[in-house]
Amino acid sequence: MEAVDQLASAGTFRVVKEPLAFLRVLEWLFAIFAFATCGGYSGELRLSVDCANKSESDLSIDIAFAYPFRLHQVNFEAPTCEGKRQEKLALIGDFSSSAEFFVTIAVFAFLYSLAATVVYIFFQNKYRENNRGPLIDFIVTVVFSFLWLVSSSAWAKGLSDVKVATDPDEVLLLISACKQQSNKCLPVRSPVMSSLNTSVVFGYLNFILWAGNIWFVFKETGWHSSGQRHPADTMEKQPGGYNQGGYNQDSYGPAGSYNQPGSYGQVGEYGQSQSYGQSGPTSFANQI
Repeated sequence: MEAVDQLASAGTFRVVKEPLAFLRVLEWLFAIFAFATCGGYSGELRLSVDCANKSESDLSIDIAFAYPFRLHQVNFEAPTCEGKRQEKLALIGDFSSSAEFFVTIAVFAFLYSLAATVVYIFFQNKYRENNRGPLIDFIVTVVFSFLWLVSSSAWAKGLSDVKVATDPDEVLLLISACKQQSNKCLPVRSPVMSSLNTSVVFGYLNFILWAGNIWFVFKETGWHSSGQRHPADTMEKQPGGYNQGGYNQDSYGPAGSYNQPGSYGQVGEYGQSQSYGQSGPTSFANQI
């Protein structure tokens, strides 16, 4: 942490302390967690089929599945309890579309967050040189916010279907031997879905991060700058007109020329005081 603080104090990584770049770093990390918890998943469930004839039983039927959850391609064998014959079965459902969509968005968000952070740190002047960089950044941020919401919602629904399709009680219904009351079929172990639940949480957290970062990216665009300059220009024009108006020129303008003796008595009410000053000495000279 001290090394990071030293680099930040040196000025190169100081931008990381600003909300714009700091949120990009969080987006980068959360994108890693999102696609790692989903794309790296593998699970397993175990069933037990106890036939009336114990020699035909299979008390440990392991069924493994993984990302991208094309469950209809996951095959397993189960006893028929009719001699030594085994039946080949498969799980039901293909949930790869929602899972792959979610992971794809996470990967692209990871790459863009990394690239944007590098630009903020090393190419900040070029980024702010014109409005094109912030404008592209703003549009991409809005698009990723929407995609995170859509992909997370789709994957949440897909995960719910995966849980149903891999539920041991549901899988037992596929085995023909379990339809006979003389045989006993039991679920031994259910798949652990905690990492998949975490992936959905990280998906919505990424949506919150990207949506919250829209404001900070918008502040870098010319739209926000022009909106800020317009009221400032209006305020600057109002005092200018106020100083140039009748208040200063009509009332205090002559008073400003009060310091000039030649123009003191030429304008306004004080102009009469000049004629007063001139008439007094003139009449006194006439009387003399």
